[in-house]
Amino acid sequence: MSTAIEGFVDAGAAARASWDRIARGYDEHVTPTHLWLGNEGLRHAGVGPGTRFLDVAAGSGALSIPAARLGARVLASDLSSVMLDALQARAQREGLDIEVRAMDGHALELEDDTFDAAGSQFGVMLFPDMPRGIRELARVTKPGGRVLMTVYGAPERIEFFQLFVDAIRAAVPGFAGPPTDPPPLPFQLQDPARLRRELTAAGLRDVRVETITETLRFESGGQLWRWLANSNPIVEQVLADLELTKRQTETIRRALDDAVHERTRGGPFARLTNPIHIGIGTK
Repeated sequence: MSTAIEGFVDAGAAARASWDRIARGYDEHVTPTHLWLGNEGLRHAGVGPGTRFLDVAAGSGALSIPAARLGARVLASDLSSVMLDALQARAQREGLDIEVRAMDGHALELEDDTFDAAGSQFGVMLFPDMPRGIRELARVTKPGGRVLMTVYGAPERIEFFQLFVDAIRAAVPGFAGPPTDPPPLPFQLQDPARLRRELTAAGLRDVRVETITETLRFESGGQLWRWLANSNPIVEQVLADLELTKRQTETIRRALDDAVHERTRGGPFARLTNPIHIGIGTK
């Protein structure tokens, strides 16, 4: 095996282990908050009864579950089999029939021109080789079918992210925040023009990108902390790299509590908004 291939395999195994580790928390704390957004993306992609739909990097079902509710015939794929177990359990509780297959979205083990529509919500945007992931979505989509990409916009406008960075700075005053060049993987498609270019480069036509606002509700800083800690292995890595003391961790959590409390404005929830790009292309 060549060194390059070995490196790719090792990276895939490490990513799988990271997602396996947070899968249960992701299903409990994160997936329920993104089901509404899944409906929005599917509406843009024209997914409905009888649509053969592929969800890549499906997590525990924030896109697959709404698609199945609409009557689509869904195949959900993810690198993490633990995520897929959680997805299947969620589907079974609703009486939904969703096929799952563990596979790497960089190299889907699927035939060309198989699906009426293929999509990814907060999944392919995280791939180290994101353009390859989009090309794979396009490859397995039938001519005339649609490809959906739902991704985060600019991090400085993502309120939960800014509260997290500010809370870290309360404990680590010198914290510079995440790098901007290149940005962390969750934000590599923050520019809608780049999302449009990547969809076009994958051979898709009639590409359009719409930016909408997602609103997340949090009752407390503790709930936001759990949501963040289980949302992505990158968050886990950022906290590990800082080598925080117990006191610093407590400071971060108190800062989040204060920030969420301030944002409730006397109501039961803090409402945090995020710009979301929904990109659609036709094969």
